[in-house]
Amino acid sequence: MNNINIKKIAQDVIKIQQSSIENLNVNSTNDIIRTIEYLNELDGKIVVTGIGKSAIVAMKIAATLNSTGSPSVFMHGSDALHGDMGIISTNDSVIIISKSGNNSETIELVKNLKKNKIDIVGLSSDRDSFLGKNSKYLIHTPIEKEACPHNLAPTTSSIIQMLVGDIIAISLMKLKNFDEKSFAKFHPSGSLGKKLTLTVADILDIDLKPMVSIDDTFKQAIDEISSKMLGATVVMSEKKIVGIITDGDVRRILSNHKDPLSLKINSLIKTPPLFVDHQCLATDALRLMNSKKISQLIVIKKNKYLGMIHIHQILKSGI
Repeated sequence: MNNINIKKIAQDVIKIQQSSIENLNVNSTNDIIRTIEYLNELDGKIVVTGIGKSAIVAMKIAATLNSTGSPSVFMHGSDALHGDMGIISTNDSVIIISKSGNNSETIELVKNLKKNKIDIVGLSSDRDSFLGKNSKYLIHTPIEKEACPHNLAPTTSSIIQMLVGDIIAISLMKLKNFDEKSFAKFHPSGSLGKKLTLTVADILDIDLKPMVSIDDTFKQAIDEISSKMLGATVVMSEKKIVGIITDGDVRRILSNHKDPLSLKINSLIKTPPLFVDHQCLATDALRLMNSKKISQLIVIKKNKYLGMIHIHQILKSGI
């Protein structure tokens, strides 16, 4: 390996980008506020577009807007000039991302959008660019220099563009009172979505409903625990839950009694069982299990026995 100082390169890149972030904070605050206030009142969707690396940034911003409660679509700047502008409605707004604001595709796109009376929000490093002069709202994103040593590859400019996109998305999210539950609706398969929405009823296997009568024998309880494979069984009396026998109880009973198999269950149950409602969040159930150092919980619905859930079922759900 040659003598290139990678640590110094990393530090220089951070300094360059940090400086541009500070400049954005000083120079563009009012631009950002006006733009966000406008977008918050928008009746339509937000279309985000760009060319080259700016298109990749635009795709990310559109995705972030969607996941935080602001309907958005990505439209590639080049494709827009070949039919994709059909995705835009008159009550939409188009965010155009372009460092120079003067490339030929951007100029052509701006002309066509204005011809169709579509509002434009521009993100550009040049206020005097064609994009800057023709945007209804312009967010000035000044860049001293790219992190690229030749000042060519979009690096710092891409970071600033994504930062502005995050500011817009998070600001709109808060203005719309888009809370955790709202976020979870758009992320049903994600870990956060599951934590906020997954209930014990969603995990419960209704075919595995271990249950014995208080008049049954200890052997019958063991058989029920073994067949249902949840490590425990509920004890019932006149359709009411009166106790639970776990595999831990089984081990203790076997060690404390010489011939326990014929014993009646009513002489063996001691600890009152813990219940959770079927609408209890799986995360809350897991927290309860950990705090009580137990592996099973009885699930009820309107005070009726619905089934039993094991801690492994919750962990397997991916929350």
